[in-house]
Amino acid sequence: MSAVAHEQPIADSPSQENILLEGFLSLHSPEGFRAELIEGEIIVAPPPDGDHEDYISHLVKQVVRYSATDMSISGGKGLRLVSGGLCPKNHVIPDATFAPEELRLFRGAPSWMEPDGVAMVAEVTSGKPDQDRITKRHCYARAGIPLYLLVDREKSQVSLFGKPHRDEYTEVHLAAFGETLALPAPFEFELDTKPFL
Repeated sequence: MSAVAHEQPIADSPSQENILLEGFLSLHSPEGFRAELIEGEIIVAPPPDGDHEDYISHLVKQVVRYSATDMSISGGKGLRLVSGGLCPKNHVIPDATFAPEELRLFRGAPSWMEPDGVAMVAEVTSGKPDQDRITKRHCYARAGIPLYLLVDREKSQVSLFGKPHRDEYTEVHLAAFGETLALPAPFEFELDTKPFL
């Protein structure tokens, strides 16, 4: 007679998702690098190149100058997004996060804050453009962030995604570099993309 051992799962054992999240939160990235947890994958990115920062600078200047609503802007705010689908937990740092100044959303916020109150996030494509074009778009929509602005350097166009529903945006407006792109409320101005040429 032989005995077969049955492995019983331990009732309080952490799930794979929780193990991944704990590992991510305890990760110490090399100086100047940033780590994000997107759809169950840890992405460690080097500092952005100068052109990337130039695009962000022109975007931020226009929002500060022309937005109908005074905006607070963060270039390094960690957002904890809604889990679901392939995402056990999502921890993303948009290139720029915009919120109405009157909310004082960033004041006293933890390193990884909930996205409630964020009016728009913006990304400029870099080494892995499909992360920005597809993965982050779905994550931002799932989190209910009203607007997602993507400056796509490889395609020479700006995409504005709006009206999130589940894990997708139901509206998209495109402008080739050099054209204007209307930003809706609370911004309510025409974004000039000529500086991106």
